[in-house]
Amino acid sequence: MNIDQAKAWNGPEGEHWAETDRRARGVNEAVDRYLFGAAAIGVTDAVLDVGCGTGETTRAAARHAGAGTAVGVDLSAPMLRQARAEADGEGLANVRFEEGDAQVHPFPDGGFDVAVSRFGVMFFADPVAAFANVRRALRPGGRLVFVCPRAMETCPWYTVPLTALLRHARPGTDVRAPESGMFSLAPRERIVDVLSAAGFDHVAPEPLDVALSFGPDAATAAEFYLGSGPVRAVREEHPHLSDDDVRAVLEEALRPYDRDGGVDIVGGLWLVTAIRAARANGR
Repeated sequence: MNIDQAKAWNGPEGEHWAETDRRARGVNEAVDRYLFGAAAIGVTDAVLDVGCGTGETTRAAARHAGAGTAVGVDLSAPMLRQARAEADGEGLANVRFEEGDAQVHPFPDGGFDVAVSRFGVMFFADPVAAFANVRRALRPGGRLVFVCPRAMETCPWYTVPLTALLRHARPGTDVRAPESGMFSLAPRERIVDVLSAAGFDHVAPEPLDVALSFGPDAATAAEFYLGSGPVRAVREEHPHLSDDDVRAVLEEALRPYDRDGGVDIVGGLWLVTAIRAARANGR
């Protein structure tokens, strides 16, 4: 099981994303157009949302599957509380949320027509086992569609603020943004190998370059980054950095992207589609 991830997403990381849920929606609007376009959810489909977070994609799936169902699964209790509150507020009767680790969660065999995920599949301790479990949850011929980051150097939304913060923390040294588990599926061949080993056919990662919106101005964007996991990790290594200091560095780094009424930064992503094979490869 993802013990470390469970601790993170039930601690500061999960609390941060729950608190910034509404601000984060602008980041993902463009991504969701591609995700749901590829998922092609039918009105009667049963949809599984893996790593659903605060449930934005789960609720969207429920609206697409108006006569079907949508189930969101995530490790984070704080984010799921927010997800349930939002679904109740929207009056969605065909959506539910379950707390669990997708690697081992007892999904019903063949219970779903399509599984989707937006940035929710990069942190598995055993990705083959996790995707094999998702495969088992899909009916034969069921579809898997997810979005994840490409290589770190294609993602200035990550490298620009983190590199600036490290340069400030370590003046005069040659630094770069730290490695992160969010890029665990960045190599195309890695995606194909993992999904094929998990029992999926027709694995098709398609590159996307999408403008992600981090808020109306650099100050708002900096505040959003301030509580994120990567920034907190840098601060743990450099405890002398104050909130005001970090905020100022992030705002300065993001200011070049503050134009036309918003902070938009292009990110390199994969849009991945696959089909449940009739037989899993030994699983």
